[in-house]
Amino acid sequence: MNKTFKTFWIILGCICLALGTIGIVIPILPTVPFYLATVFCYAKGSERLHTWFLGTNLYKNHLESYVEKKGMLLKTKLGIITSVTILMGFGFFMMFRKGIYIPCLILFIVWLCHIIYFVFFVKTIK
Repeated sequence: MNKTFKTFWIILGCICLALGTIGIVIPILPTVPFYLATVFCYAKGSERLHTWFLGTNLYKNHLESYVEKKGMLLKTKLGIITSVTILMGFGFFMMFRKGIYIPCLILFIVWLCHIIYFVFFVKTIK
C-alpha cells in the first residue's frame, strides 16, 4: 500500500482513538464505534500500532468481548444505547420543534434500527 494511504489510515485511527477516549468521559460520544474504527484504521495503516492498540486496556475493556465472542457486556450495551438515544433524541427534539418532520422520521427509523440491532443481534455476555 502507498505510504500516503498508510499515513491517512494512521491519522484517521488516531482521531478515532481520541474521540473514543473522550467518549468514555462524555457520554454523548459513542466509545465502541470509535474504537472499532481505530482497530480498522490501525490495521490498514500500521501493524505496530494495531498490535499496540489490541494490547491496551481501552481495547480490552470496551471491545475485546465483542470482537472475540461477538457479544457485549450488558453495561457496554446500555452505555451505547443510552448515549445514542440521548444524542438522537436531542436532534429529534430540535428538528421537531422547528417543524422539520421528514428528517425526524428518518432519525427515528435509524434510532429504532439501532435499538433492534443491539437488543436482538448483539449477544449479551454475562
